[in-house]
Amino acid sequence: MNFPYKAALFDWAYTLVDLVEEDDRKALKGVVEFLRSKGFELSKFDEIYADYRDLFYKMIAHSRESDLEAHFEHVLNFILIQRRINLKDKTTVDELLKVYYEEIYSHRKVYPEVVPTLISLQSAGVRMGIISNTTNPGFMKDYERAVMGLDSYFEFSIYSSEVPFRKPHPSIFQLALRRLQLQPEEVLFIGDNLNADIAGARGVGLPTAWINRKMDPAPVKNPPDYNLRRLDELLTIQ
Repeated sequence: MNFPYKAALFDWAYTLVDLVEEDDRKALKGVVEFLRSKGFELSKFDEIYADYRDLFYKMIAHSRESDLEAHFEHVLNFILIQRRINLKDKTTVDELLKVYYEEIYSHRKVYPEVVPTLISLQSAGVRMGIISNTTNPGFMKDYERAVMGLDSYFEFSIYSSEVPFRKPHPSIFQLALRRLQLQPEEVLFIGDNLNADIAGARGVGLPTAWINRKMDPAPVKNPPDYNLRRLDELLTIQ
């Protein structure tokens, strides 16, 4: 392998990990049941879920327009405050977040070619990092990366919930370049989303590889440098 870049930056969802299905209703129900087990009285779940969806989906829609990331923990705190629930010493918001995200993450799967590809790149001395758009708090994304078995391959992970801008905003890519201390042309960005990943990375001068599992037609505007069906096709780039 003669990989022509010093570093590779990866998107997370649908690039490295298949989200498969996300049952946020089941996840939130787990949080409500956990709170009830701690002695808290709550209203009917359907009312809580309706409030959650109304607020969270509005926050997500705003984040798509502004590139400022939404935060799930803000929604959870709103639900608690609205219902005058004081956790005191019975539990913590972080515990509630773990209950929620353990259900969400339990269905996700690493694509089969990912680990062999990362091992090959790592063996070749390629530095690697993650840039992920996420409403999840950083400590839970670190947990997800660990339970997915991908902890040891990456020098760093940058989460939009922590920075606070999401892709395609240039600042999140520029932060990664500062951490690598490399020039844009020395770093390949790999992702599945044409706007957030490909156009965003190209906007700061990064070469790009589009993970195009359905082999859709490549765009005329902001085309990727590489159009790949699978992640392991990275190893053929010279």
